[in-house]
Amino acid sequence: MKRERLEEVAEIIDKRGKMTLEQLEEAFPDVSQMTLRRDLTQLESDGRIIRVRGGAMSVKEVQKISGEVYTQKTTVNMDAKIVIAQKAATLIDEGSSVFIDGGTTAMYLSKEMPDIKCNIFTNGIAVAMELAQKKNINITVVGGQLMKDNLSTAAPAAKEYFMHTNFELAIVSATAFTPEHGFTCNSQIESDLLMQVFKKARHVYMMLDSSKIGKINPYTFAQIEDIDVLITDDVFPREYKALFEQNDIVVM
Repeated sequence: MKRERLEEVAEIIDKRGKMTLEQLEEAFPDVSQMTLRRDLTQLESDGRIIRVRGGAMSVKEVQKISGEVYTQKTTVNMDAKIVIAQKAATLIDEGSSVFIDGGTTAMYLSKEMPDIKCNIFTNGIAVAMELAQKKNINITVVGGQLMKDNLSTAAPAAKEYFMHTNFELAIVSATAFTPEHGFTCNSQIESDLLMQVFKKARHVYMMLDSSKIGKINPYTFAQIEDIDVLITDDVFPREYKALFEQNDIVVM
């Protein structure tokens, strides 16, 4: 009965694109507001919807709005991202708890991951949708403000959520890196989220393709000493590889 209702809620949100809680109450007059709120929480956890202020938005609608920009990003330096993703996929053990960010390299990682029993936490919509095709992986999607350029979410509430969550691994990517400015991104709220994730993770693995070297974005979320392993492509500059190794970072 509950699963049937969840499917009905997901279907009507998919059909309309976005619905307020009041609209859902009208569509399901025999279901209490509290139950509908729990349904939305469950559907967000399943990667079917995104909670927004006062209601929910269909993941398909978000992809329709933002998919073109994201799709273009997935094709940039694609071969290097796939190589990095294949390396990172070998580092995830059965039974582990892992945070994966929402970048395009992380999307390729979600494609390469084996279908093993593990807990994946992510703020990436495309990442969650890809992982949802694997039956053994338990997926938790972090809600919040949608960043359209990479189909990921972040919010102060998500930062607080991770205060009570633990990970063996955090596998993340950066859109830019210099030795002086560290690993940087374009969003302050995403930077805050990643810093909180780093505090909770036992080990931090950074995915960084060589095209990101020498670039600077507004917000620094990590320095070299904050990571344990650097996963990169086959043309990563030797001088940068030496820099990481001098700081006892494993370079793959």
